[in-house]
Amino acid sequence: METGAPISYEVLEAGTPVYSSDGQQVGAVTHVLAVEEEDVFDGIVFADSDGARHHGHRFADADDVDRIYERAVMLKLDGAASHQLPRPSANPAVIRDDPTEGPPGHLHAKLQRAWDLISGKY
Repeated sequence: METGAPISYEVLEAGTPVYSSDGQQVGAVTHVLAVEEEDVFDGIVFADSDGARHHGHRFADADDVDRIYERAVMLKLDGAASHQLPRPSANPAVIRDDPTEGPPGHLHAKLQRAWDLISGKY
C-alpha cells in the first residue's frame, strides 16, 4: 500500500481510504470533524465498507486515528473494532464516553456534529 507523505487533517480529502491497524481497508473518508477556530481535530467520519458492501457511516474519534497520509488514514483499531465504531445519527446513543475527555456528553456532541455534516445541515 502506497500511503504517500504524512499530512495534516486540514488537507485530508474525502474519498481517502481508511485502514485498520491490521491493514484492512474499512472504508473511505467522507468528512473531517474539527473545531477550526481552535485548530482542534475531533476525528473523521468514514463510509464503512466490508468488501463491496456499504454499511453506512462510522465515526472515528481523533484518539482512534493513528496517522494521516496523502492516500491513507491509519486507525489504531483492528478491523473488527473499526466496524464497531459508533454511527453518527440525529440522536446518537453514546456507546462509550471517556469522562477524562471533557464534559459529559462529549462523544455525543461529536456524533451529533458528524450527523449534521452527513445530513447536509452544515
